[in-house]
Amino acid sequence: MAFYSVNRRLVAGLALTGFMLAAAGCQSSDNGILNFGLGKKDPTAPPPPQDPKVLASQLRAYCPKVTLRDGTAFFNTYAKGTAAKPKKKKADAAADAEAAAAAAAQTSPDGQPVDPNRDPAKIIYQASITDVTRDCTHENGQLTMKIAVAGKVVPGPLFAPGTVTMPIRVAVQHGPDVLYSQLHQYQVQVTDPSAATQFVFTDANVVVPEPSATDYQAYAGYDENAPAAADKSKGKRKKRVAAAATN
Repeated sequence: MAFYSVNRRLVAGLALTGFMLAAAGCQSSDNGILNFGLGKKDPTAPPPPQDPKVLASQLRAYCPKVTLRDGTAFFNTYAKGTAAKPKKKKADAAADAEAAAAAAAQTSPDGQPVDPNRDPAKIIYQASITDVTRDCTHENGQLTMKIAVAGKVVPGPLFAPGTVTMPIRVAVQHGPDVLYSQLHQYQVQVTDPSAATQFVFTDANVVVPEPSATDYQAYAGYDENAPAAADKSKGKRKKRVAAAATN
């Protein structure tokens, strides 16, 4: 019986000690909540840090990073047929439609339809951008950037020595606002069918307003979706023909 009473007193003492420690721990970290503050902050607590401001020296050293958008790192040049096609009779219109449908239905080994104008078997060259870099100067309230693009042109299955014209676009944005955008038709001469031809393109005339924060985005890459320049000579010929018809 003595052993039982001692154990009861020991257990009761340990339980009381644990409760006191738990209460002390809660009171030491409640910041006034358990002291009937109910959400009030400790008046002695330091204020939260303010948002850091960009210093003028940081802005003078700021040079936006150049990145490549998805799908703009590669550019392919495809071969096109040059043989003259014989004229078809009107009765062959249905046959022509069937042939066009059959060509459009062609698929690649992975089951995807093949665009006749983008057939991988008809690639003359494949150009790729391997690196981009930039240099910046700050003067007279403007930021001037020199953006350089390095890449290579690899001969394809239908290689033919000649000039590759690559549509390279350079752009600078501030959020949704486009501050600078220029499309360059850059040309590279390719003559060696057994090796890649290296190239470096530079746009040294990228001028945008001086930034007030480090939040500009600069881009460089191929832009195959740019509209082709209109043939002004054809337009002039059409106007001359129309003028002659009215006279």
